Amino acid sequence: MKIKDIKEFERLRKKLRAYFCYLMRRNIPNRMDNVELEVVEEGLTRIINEVPEIKVGYVLNPKGHQTTALITLDESIASRFIKESQANRTHYYKAVKEKKCILTDPYPSLINGDLVVATAAPIFDSRGTLLFIAIFEMPLSEAIKLFHKEQGERWFLNLNRIVYGAFAIALSIIVAFLFIDGVKLFIKYSLKGIEVKKIFEATILITLSLAIYDLVKTLVLEEVLGEKEEHPFEIHKTMIKFLGSIIIALAIEGLMLVFKFAMISPDKIIYASILIGSVTFLIIGLAFYMKWIGRDLRLNN
Repeated sequence: MKIKDIKEFERLRKKLRAYFCYLMRRNIPNRMDNVELEVVEEGLTRIINEVPEIKVGYVLNPKGHQTTALITLDESIASRFIKESQANRTHYYKAVKEKKCILTDPYPSLINGDLVVATAAPIFDSRGTLLFIAIFEMPLSEAIKLFHKEQGERWFLNLNRIVYGAFAIALSIIVAFLFIDGVKLFIKYSLKGIEVKKIFEATILITLSLAIYDLVKTLVLEEVLGEKEEHPFEIHKTMIKFLGSIIIALAIEGLMLVFKFAMISPDKIIYASILIGSVTFLIIGLAFYMKWIGRDLRLNN
């Protein structure tokens, strides 16, 4: 059960971090003058009252020592102090090193030993001096349930995977037919003697099958198996691959038309030039699309 929860946590990690760090930013002032410890405590109290699934919050000083009693709705642990220094704990040194709100990997809580995830936000004054580290912990299972409150959500996710799986199977069949026909065409006309037009037709079929296969692989890994790769364009990867497949297919078609019209109808070569020009505009558009995505990701992080 824990392994399943950890995998589900990794899938939801970005959404959880965005939500938890939003709670920190909304309730606790940062990079301002006169940020007192009481203000940070009040902010954590508001967060816990708003989201009761968060079991405990506390504040560390710049050296990693707890400065106040635990902030919690559970009165049995409300007066507890974690006496051990937390300077070597992930939620402390990662938040201090990165100087931004972070969400940790699951770890055993120092309070009760349960598997929890912690959100930690360093609090600075207006000059950039570290004042406190505000932290709240939530049990791993509760963090996952937070994004599965509606009973139909898991059902919808499973249905979504079945639909994507069906599309992947259909596209895989198309890939097989395109590849087989491309190889047959290549062998057929190679035996009769090299004919540029037919060789290009075979190349288009094989290249198109490769492009669609790449799209199928992405659908299966990301939408069916849920294995998201960690790279800057993760969310937009399918779109980028799809556009890349179109560009490759059109570029090959344009090259084939150049040879064809050059040999049999030079007056029509302008049409091949227009197609190649369109491919160029698609490449430029894709480049701007990726640059725009990268800029948004840098701003969000």
